[in-house]
Amino acid sequence: MKIIMYSVLAEEKPYIEAWEKKTGNQVTQIEDRLTPETVELAKGYDGIDMQQTSDVKDPIVYEKLASYGMKQLTGRMVGYEIFDLDLATQNGLTVTNIPAYSPRAIAEMGVTQAMYLIRNIGYFQQRMSNGDFRWNGMISQEIHDLTVGIIGAGHIGGASAQLYTALGAKVLATDPVYNVELEPYLEYTDLDTVLTQSDIVTIHTPLKEDTRELINKDTLGKMKKSAYFINMARGGLVNTQDLITALQNHEIAGAALDTIADETEFFETQMDPTKTPQDYQTLQAMPNVLMTPHSAYFTNKAVKNIVEIGLNDVVTIVNGQKSPHALN
Repeated sequence: MKIIMYSVLAEEKPYIEAWEKKTGNQVTQIEDRLTPETVELAKGYDGIDMQQTSDVKDPIVYEKLASYGMKQLTGRMVGYEIFDLDLATQNGLTVTNIPAYSPRAIAEMGVTQAMYLIRNIGYFQQRMSNGDFRWNGMISQEIHDLTVGIIGAGHIGGASAQLYTALGAKVLATDPVYNVELEPYLEYTDLDTVLTQSDIVTIHTPLKEDTRELINKDTLGKMKKSAYFINMARGGLVNTQDLITALQNHEIAGAALDTIADETEFFETQMDPTKTPQDYQTLQAMPNVLMTPHSAYFTNKAVKNIVEIGLNDVVTIVNGQKSPHALN
């Protein structure tokens, strides 16, 4: 079987090659994203595997893939809002994602960034860069004395709850699905309770119409002024300008962000820092904000799982079988 793999990272290559040897299938690796201009590269292949944050919603992409005899479109990532599932269905394409490849990787990044915030590391670094090595006014808190609120207790939210509980924190969570297996690690409650009672609020929901800009002026206004907000999920879950305003007005204490709403315009690229979006520049300049380029998932275990699960899904569907990760 011949498979074309878009947006391949150097770190994925050894796992792709190992999968080829194990399965006997052939994978062509390219660095390009899947776009109306690059979709023609898929002609002559049996299956397609891609990963990106930019939209794949142009009808041309789906029509051409169908014309090439493709049966599927595998996204080797959790988020699937970049796809047009109706167009995929109309063109006989089964779209899959990878709902869990290493929840622990993303959970660990969230906890790491939360600890950075509560220990005032950004403020200390700012002082030290100016030759000020005093501690005054910088007393911090200990995680076991805090309450963590989780919005979305799925794979990643559940892993986060386990880590925070292991550190001694009290964990509250809101999720439409009740998972009895998480009872030892969290207490289920409503969104308002999570927002008003938590010292750290961390969001782990998919980006859908009913969750878009879930974090906004109103929800931020319900948080404690001493609370920190963590987003290791999707940028569109947050109204970025409302978050900036809340931080500037000291309505919350700080934020850690692995993503912002317009990440697709510049994340995964290298560019002049002065040409990045203004909201990114504003946030990056704040000592109580920590930002990373949507890299929370980026561990060796996660990359290995992403490669193998995605390619296995391609083979499954091309061979006429059903994938448990099908979205349409």
